[in-house]
Amino acid sequence: MFARIIQDSGAVQTALPALLIILAVIGCQSTHYPNSLATHDSSAWENDIASFEKSDRIAPPPQGPIVFTGSSSIRLWKTLELDFPEHYVLNRGFGGCQLADVAHYADRIITPYRPSQVVIYAGGNDINAGKTPEIVFGDFVGLVRKIKSHRPNARISYISIAPNPARWAQVDKVKKTNALIADYCRRHRIDFIDVFPRMLGPDGQPRPELFVSDRLHMNATGYALWREAVRPCLPAP
Repeated sequence: MFARIIQDSGAVQTALPALLIILAVIGCQSTHYPNSLATHDSSAWENDIASFEKSDRIAPPPQGPIVFTGSSSIRLWKTLELDFPEHYVLNRGFGGCQLADVAHYADRIITPYRPSQVVIYAGGNDINAGKTPEIVFGDFVGLVRKIKSHRPNARISYISIAPNPARWAQVDKVKKTNALIADYCRRHRIDFIDVFPRMLGPDGQPRPELFVSDRLHMNATGYALWREAVRPCLPAP
């Protein structure tokens, strides 16, 4: 009996390192970040999402595209296909949305296409609506986890919240949110495409020549800047 106990003890000691690794992985996966996913109301975008689905029924897109999704800066990227002609890109941006909205509708406008890559731009509207950087960050993590639960091998790229003249008063919150997301991206092999410094002039202010008259959305010059920032994170043709 004593020998059996010794043998069992040895087995436990042998298995312990592997067990600790498993527990660590589970712990990392279950880490909770405060977010608004359970309370955020995304119903305002139902018609936009239904319109995408109707378009897909009429002309089903090929599987495995690079899905660009997020708020109006994605929706208004009219030259997306021309900017990346070597890739099949699919624009699924819907103006005014927040990260929680993208997460809410991910099962309808992201994962059904079995994307090889997902490029996300959202978060600025979240801050403008009064959410804290910590909540915006938590919503980002929730979106990433939702995508990964369906497409674990899909590459994810996040375009940093951009500076703009119309919301410059929120710049400190934007910087903090970008920093939180950038750190997470570094630790989880997610592309963090930092457009923020590229869009500032020598005076440290947003470059006015990048924006249309509302001083919030970009013009062709702004999108050309984004094109060059995003291109290195897409697969080689």
